[in-house]
Amino acid sequence: MGRNGKINGDVHAKKLIIQGYVEGSAEADRIEIHAEGKMSGKVTSSELVIEAQAIFEGESHFKERPVMEHKKSPKKKVVEELPTMEKAKTA
Repeated sequence: MGRNGKINGDVHAKKLIIQGYVEGSAEADRIEIHAEGKMSGKVTSSELVIEAQAIFEGESHFKERPVMEHKKSPKKKVVEELPTMEKAKTA
């Protein structure tokens, strides 16, 4: 949201950057309140960044990130034939 932007209500986003004014609640994975910004209300996020000169009045709650399931790829076995003593003698 830009410097002249104003929101009075609830905001849900993946990433929220505030440069204007938000009054209400905000939920996002990452919330940034920049120096020109003001947030008044409740924020719920995994990451909250408040720059110097920014204004935050309200509550902050931690939002856990969902655990991502990693696709298990089959492990490749590297098999290398090592020379035996007899093979080494004939080589």
